[in-house]
Amino acid sequence: MVWRHRLETCKEVKMRKAATAAVTAVCFLGVTGLAALAASPFEGVWKVKDTAGHPFEITLSSGGAAKASRGEGMTGTWKEEGDSAVITWDTGWTTKITREGNRYVKEAYRKGQSLTAAPANTSNAEKAE
Repeated sequence: MVWRHRLETCKEVKMRKAATAAVTAVCFLGVTGLAALAASPFEGVWKVKDTAGHPFEITLSSGGAAKASRGEGMTGTWKEEGDSAVITWDTGWTTKITREGNRYVKEAYRKGQSLTAAPANTSNAEKAE
């Protein structure tokens, strides 16, 4: 009888260890999963200027959607690439907002223009609070 009681106790210890390991794994995956869902520093509203120097705003949403208050409004998509947010507009133009040290710069590229070429327009980019 003592042996059977001792055997059951060993099984309980093993089950408790397995349960503890499972809970630890779930917590770890939960924390790392939340880190992946953390907002990009580029999400939000950006104050920039167009090629004529007129101010407008670019809004970058968490789902990858982009919109701008320029003209009748522009829409597009964006993705983070290194220190930049690259925005592809429905007009064919591409905009990059890039972190350079402690400031951000907006560069605009015409339809079909390479992102390695000199931009058609450059301005400061300031994130609205």
